[in-house]
Amino acid sequence: MTDTSETLLDRLKHEPDSASWKELVEIYNPMIERWLNRHGLREADCDDVAQEVLLVVVRKLGGFEREPRTGAFRRWLRNITVNCLRDYRRSKRYQPLATGSSDFDEMLQQLADDDSELSRQWNLEHDRHVTRFLLERIKGGFTESTWLAFERVALQGQPAERVAQELGLSVNAVFIAKSRILSRLRTEGAGMLD
Repeated sequence: MTDTSETLLDRLKHEPDSASWKELVEIYNPMIERWLNRHGLREADCDDVAQEVLLVVVRKLGGFEREPRTGAFRRWLRNITVNCLRDYRRSKRYQPLATGSSDFDEMLQQLADDDSELSRQWNLEHDRHVTRFLLERIKGGFTESTWLAFERVALQGQPAERVAQELGLSVNAVFIAKSRILSRLRTEGAGMLD
């Protein structure tokens, strides 16, 4: 696991290394490919467009500036995706599915609009995907009882008192477990989820 004092985006921007780039690809390539496939790209083209999106991220990350507004990176990534899709649309590789090119153009227009339902869907899917990835990555840094307490209270919504009793912990220990893991998640996800 990487040093948590510096976020992935900070490492990539200031001291990029192959491990950090690999991590970015592991996080985002599956999400982008699934999203493209569900929204009208032929399966054969999803990989190419997703790779192009990530290549643009590699080239332009040095110029990315976090905004004080929530979701700056996911909005930036979505805009890169829209632009790569527009390039794909103009290319000779583009072949509309049975639904037609006007549906594809409408999807691009909605995705480019920060206030559209499709953009909200992108934001939600992005945050869920990144959160799941980060939770899986940090899981090994906690004891089993700490993780179980967090999982049952924070993710499953079980009452802390019941979880404490069943795990043989104090209620305070359950809340501390939840707090420690959420704090680590916020640190690891800085820039990607905020």
